[in-house]
Amino acid sequence: MFISVFSIMFSFLSYAQKEQEEKVPDKVLSAFKSKFPDAKKVEWEMEGENEWEAEFKLNGKKYSSNFSTNGKWMETEYAIKTSEIPENINEILNQNFKDFKIEEAEISETASEKVYEFEIEVDDEEYDVIINSQGKLTKQKESENDDHED
Repeated sequence: MFISVFSIMFSFLSYAQKEQEEKVPDKVLSAFKSKFPDAKKVEWEMEGENEWEAEFKLNGKKYSSNFSTNGKWMETEYAIKTSEIPENINEILNQNFKDFKIEEAEISETASEKVYEFEIEVDDEEYDVIINSQGKLTKQKESENDDHED
């Protein structure tokens, strides 16, 4: 019985993914496969009128990558461990924030640059921080937190 239920669920998921891929424009699929030939478990979602997002696994990490409907690669993001943060980036965080805790760290790459994006907490305040690959703090703002209770 378990095998039958499993087989049905697997068939449904395979069909759903195949149908989902069929909706993605050929230019987008081609550009994605060219840029990420070894991607696994790819799931597509329309991100707007002119943008598709693929979520996938590559080299054991979860990625998301965006492409315009004409197949132009726009951005790729993936989470990193705090141990993977370069020393010069850590120094910038330490210079600008005292006693901070990193809640989330990721790398965002576009054709023009690579940045490190962080969600950090400092004394019960949350911040979104972006630092470019040269170590320059390019954005700092307090996070919106609707579920914060006083």
